[in-house]
Amino acid sequence: MGKVLIIDDDQSLNDMLSELVRRMGHEVRSAQTLEKGLSEIYSYPYDVVFLDVSMPDGNGLDVISRVKQAPSAPEVIIITASGDPDGAEIAISNGAWDYIEKPSSIRMMTLPLMRALQYREAKRSKKPLLELKKDGIVGSSPQMRTCLDLVAEASCSDVNVLITGETGTGKELFARAIHRNSMRKDNAFVVVDCAALSDTLVESMLFGYEKGAYTGADKSHEGLIMQAHGGTLFLDEIGELPFSIQKSFLRVLHERQFRPLGSKHEVASNFRLVTATNRNLDQMVRNGQFRSDLLFRLRSFTIELPPLRSRLDDIGDLVVHHMKRLCSRYEIDKKEFSPEFLEALELYNWPGNVRELVNTLERALASAHGEPVLFPRHLPTHIRIKIAQASIGKETSARINPAGNNETIPKLHEIRESAVAQAEKEYLNSLLSVSGTDIKRACELSGLSRSRLYELLKKHGISAK
Repeated sequence: MGKVLIIDDDQSLNDMLSELVRRMGHEVRSAQTLEKGLSEIYSYPYDVVFLDVSMPDGNGLDVISRVKQAPSAPEVIIITASGDPDGAEIAISNGAWDYIEKPSSIRMMTLPLMRALQYREAKRSKKPLLELKKDGIVGSSPQMRTCLDLVAEASCSDVNVLITGETGTGKELFARAIHRNSMRKDNAFVVVDCAALSDTLVESMLFGYEKGAYTGADKSHEGLIMQAHGGTLFLDEIGELPFSIQKSFLRVLHERQFRPLGSKHEVASNFRLVTATNRNLDQMVRNGQFRSDLLFRLRSFTIELPPLRSRLDDIGDLVVHHMKRLCSRYEIDKKEFSPEFLEALELYNWPGNVRELVNTLERALASAHGEPVLFPRHLPTHIRIKIAQASIGKETSARINPAGNNETIPKLHEIRESAVAQAEKEYLNSLLSVSGTDIKRACELSGLSRSRLYELLKKHGISAK
């Protein structure tokens, strides 16, 4: 028997859907607000949640991730009276099981529920995965747990994997983790930086060449694809792969065979492909910069890494891990850090993600010299300025009691969320002004995907028209 929660302010739909669920033999409850619904989810182990979009106290699309992060991690079925393609994209991108427009037939309402419950039952009966070798990946936030679950799934097969994410989020770390947890772990992990491949050298580097293939080729050379035989070929920044070579590489993916330059015979390489990019490959396809048929091959399995600013709960673990590593590297005594040091790091937006955090910690160590404890003053000046600016705002100031009554002082995470929300809203208004409300242009300027931009606009109640 499954446990189902309906979050919808339409009492007649609640009654109708509740009756359907009970007839199917499942337990069902309902809530008329997001607040009550979230309280239910975090106090009872639901399997499936029907979630309306337009609620009296907010937008259901904005809380999908919070629902998924509940202890029972229920599946979410979005139901809406005003469905739109962008809403569907946001819902599915955030992990929703399905997106249904009201009113729908009984079959349309119950079939997704049946499938979601079957899926959860299958997950419960599945053998637990072996302990994952994280290969230096640090973090226990819900976003990171989701990504690590995907690493575990990808490691059980030879499927092509595409890892996406901003610069500095650790795409190569995840690629190495997939390799180390796969059946190919005892063979080579070959890294190819596509951004460093010139049009004139790319074929010889990837495919190799025979002696005399061109002027200066005084001996045969094994290409990177052959070096990955039996192991994993990791193409970093795949979006930079020269267009002229994409068709040839597509054939290699299909046949697992290629002809080295100057050779009369084809050779075979049994490699597993993992790729990574910080670019929008779909947009590149539309611009004629990337082959659509190659993209379809690459993203058989996709892992989207979250930026550090969306998983600030991991800051503490990251600081401890990298501080220990850096102190060992420089052969200095272990450093302690004040609570204010960690709080300051959590207020910063980290545009360079984990890579920027590690560089910042290294800079703080250099600034501290022989001092045993790190304080915010040891951070780089430009970061301290940004932190100070983020902690000051009209909304934040209004919430702090000037009389010093501790009971009314908000929590640090509330201050941080308020400051970030205000900054996001101002940025979005400026972005729409500069782009002339052209969504395509706004995505290009901001680096945001269309779904993420619409999600932020809806979150802050900003119209794109």
